[in-house]
Amino acid sequence: MLPRNESQIGNFFNDRSVFITGATGFMGKVLVEKLLRSCSGVKNIYVLLRNKKGLNTHQRLDELMDAKIFDRLKEENPKALNKVIGISGDISLDGLGLSDNDLKMLIKEISVVFHSAATVKFDEPLRASIEFNVLGTRRVIQFCHKLNKLMALVHVSTAYANCNRFEIDEAFYESPIKPQQVVDAMEWMSDDIINEITPKLVGDRPNTYTYTKALAETLLTQECGSLPVAIVRPSIVTAAAREPCAGWVDNMNGPTGLVLASSKGILRTMLIDSKATADLIPVDTVINLMITVAWYTATRQQNNIMIYNCTSGLLNPITWGDIERIAFPILLKYPSSEMFRYPGGYFKNNKLANEISVFFEHFIPSYLADFLSALTGGQRGKMVKIYEKLHRASKALEFFTTRQWRFKVDNVLMLCDQLRGVDKQLFHFDIRDLHWPTYWEDYILGIRKYVLKEENSTLPSARKNLQRLYYLNRIIDLFLILGIWNIFLRRTRTARVIWLFFTNLSKSIMF
Repeated sequence: MLPRNESQIGNFFNDRSVFITGATGFMGKVLVEKLLRSCSGVKNIYVLLRNKKGLNTHQRLDELMDAKIFDRLKEENPKALNKVIGISGDISLDGLGLSDNDLKMLIKEISVVFHSAATVKFDEPLRASIEFNVLGTRRVIQFCHKLNKLMALVHVSTAYANCNRFEIDEAFYESPIKPQQVVDAMEWMSDDIINEITPKLVGDRPNTYTYTKALAETLLTQECGSLPVAIVRPSIVTAAAREPCAGWVDNMNGPTGLVLASSKGILRTMLIDSKATADLIPVDTVINLMITVAWYTATRQQNNIMIYNCTSGLLNPITWGDIERIAFPILLKYPSSEMFRYPGGYFKNNKLANEISVFFEHFIPSYLADFLSALTGGQRGKMVKIYEKLHRASKALEFFTTRQWRFKVDNVLMLCDQLRGVDKQLFHFDIRDLHWPTYWEDYILGIRKYVLKEENSTLPSARKNLQRLYYLNRIIDLFLILGIWNIFLRRTRTARVIWLFFTNLSKSIMF
């Protein structure tokens, strides 16, 4: 038995090499950083990188290593970064697009594979979603069958792969149509036909993402054979709770984008069920579970593919109404340096009320702002385009903000009990001890620092700007009320006197 101050998980990775798809994504960066920092004996981490935006494999690796998430590692153990090796390839290509030399080397070296690459766009055309999420998974499985030393393949799915059910166990659910039938159809159907039948194929799921992730799970059961496979299903992945630093986030997906838009005074209404559980899970919680799952899969005899629902709803629930109540005061405490309007409004439980609010709080202000910008020679149509993008995003999220699910987590709790000694802290994934108000404060500060690139030193000026916007907002509200008063009661002497008083007062304030 190991001493309590030694990590059995860390020791498992000693002198073993890891292969990762999706390493440049939000979760992938955290996975690479955590392996380097907490599994310091890992031999090498090979990351599959495709040429993108004119950058080759080496340039994309340099770009990955320049990410802020590696700053802590650069201070504590900079040599560890040399263990990350870029491999030219693409999950959308046969054989992962690997060269013969790279394939021969990986066959001899790799012990653990983490497959997290996928297209996460909700509105991705079905053909593209099948190519990345289903066929990409098949190519990873075929690759793993060739590996001489493979001890674990951890496949990252989503808790919402089976969101057409209310209660979701850590188990497989058969697809109505076999993955191969859908793949075959993609080969001969035109894009027009595919787009026409997509709603029928997706059925009662909200988008192609959840549908194809479910197909990928079915594919694993059919084609993994004797491979040591496990599936991790995270729910809505959000900023880091603890590591590498509290609040770290580097994208605007999901709740992050909503919080950012609210902080700018842009998002002022959205349809939610305030009593529904918002099943959020911090990214470092997911990564610690994934690494632990790899260790457990490799060191325990498995007769079946183990599935882990990495969710918070049953263990530490927070509702959408709770988020609004907790987060809004924090947004005012730590305001953004640049805002469109004073943050305000509130989420709606009623669809009609939300649509009315969208018209008055989003539609009219965006067109008015663009009209004024055009008059002064500014950019045309900027705010209207921003709101169009915001409405597409919020519409895509409505399915998840107006429903809730019951995700069973028996396997996660079992695995939690398997941790001993230092591993309980080093690879902590027990969501039950997360304090949501503290987490949200870190989350909002993280958005401010890592997404908006606004340091804490800008807070005093941002708060002054917030105060100016507050008074401006009150003045505008007052003029709207008085305008209505003047329209409907302008014939009365009292209304004319009051209107004259406030217009003279506003002139004296402004000039």
